[in-house]
Amino acid sequence: MNTYENKENSNFSNEEQFRYERAVKKVKKQKGFFVHATVYVLVNLFLILSSVYFGHQSWTSIELYYTPIFWGIGLAAHGFSVFMPNLLFGKEWEERKIKQLMEEDRKRTNYFN
Repeated sequence: MNTYENKENSNFSNEEQFRYERAVKKVKKQKGFFVHATVYVLVNLFLILSSVYFGHQSWTSIELYYTPIFWGIGLAAHGFSVFMPNLLFGKEWEERKIKQLMEEDRKRTNYFN
C-alpha cells in the first residue's frame, strides 16, 4: 500500500471509498494493458528483427507477421476491455441480467414452496 492509501482512506466516506477503490481497479487494468502493449512491441520487434537478421525469413514473408497479427488481435481485445468496457456489456446490460437472474431465482424458489 502506498502512503495515500494508508492515510487518506480512513477519512473517506463510504461513497468516496467506493469511488476510490473503483479508480484503483481502473488504474491497475490500464497499467496491465500498457505492460501488455510494451511486451508486445518488444517481443515482436525482437522476433522480426532476429528472423530477418539471421536469414530465416525475408521482410516480405507473411509468416514473419503471424505472431504480431494474432497477438495484436488479442492486444486489441484487451484494450477494448480496458478502455471501452461498456461497449458490449455495459452497466445497463449488467442491471438487466441481474434482474433477470433474480427473477428466475425467485420463480424457482416459489415453485418449490
